[in-house]
Amino acid sequence: MRSRLFFGSATLAILAACAPQVPDSARGVGFDSIEAVQAREAALRGSTIQASDTVLPPVGGTGAPPPISGVAPVPGSAEATAAETARVLAETRPAGAAEAEAAQPTPGAPVVNDAGISNENNFDAVSEQRSIESDAELMAQNRAQYQVIQPEALPERSESGQPNIVAFALSTSHPVGTRIYARAGLNGAARAERNCAQYPSPDQAQIDFLARGGPERDRRGLDPDGDGFACSWNPEPFRKASQG
Repeated sequence: MRSRLFFGSATLAILAACAPQVPDSARGVGFDSIEAVQAREAALRGSTIQASDTVLPPVGGTGAPPPISGVAPVPGSAEATAAETARVLAETRPAGAAEAEAAQPTPGAPVVNDAGISNENNFDAVSEQRSIESDAELMAQNRAQYQVIQPEALPERSESGQPNIVAFALSTSHPVGTRIYARAGLNGAARAERNCAQYPSPDQAQIDFLARGGPERDRRGLDPDGDGFACSWNPEPFRKASQG
């Protein structure tokens, strides 16, 4: 029985010797022990060198300390750059730019229509410039400038001795091209085309045709089809005009 206990104790001793060493739980891997850290902090607190407190920049700021009044900013610093930029902008700003910027409406502000109404439609403005007496005087001046023109009788048509083609057109009713009068001769169409080319218009040809004895007679061959209308003259427009 004793030999078994001895053998078991020897086995446990061998296993304990072979087991790896476990580091102290109070220390981290690669770190000093808690006692060393606390001793170093105590030494720092007792030293005359004090660590400066951390100063956070204001909200929306740059973190730079405010400029000291009466002291020029350090060349190359943010304050010097900002001051130089403001100076250049002020010198290069066109004339009237400040007034124009001041006249710009504030973002988000309601837009006000300053156009207003014209003086002619503004009762206050008109009442300052005009009065009932001045309007009456102006109306009197306008009446004095009126001119009344009396109607006159239309001049009578002078008798030129030429046939009236309007009266002739209204005295007929047959269509163009309807033979009414007898015509004789050969090559009537060619003769009519050659002679009609000598008149500036069909109206002038019809007037000359009637003056030479037409429509019964056709001395120049202007009406080869015998309808009484020379050189393609058409009485229809005059007929329609008389009918309204």
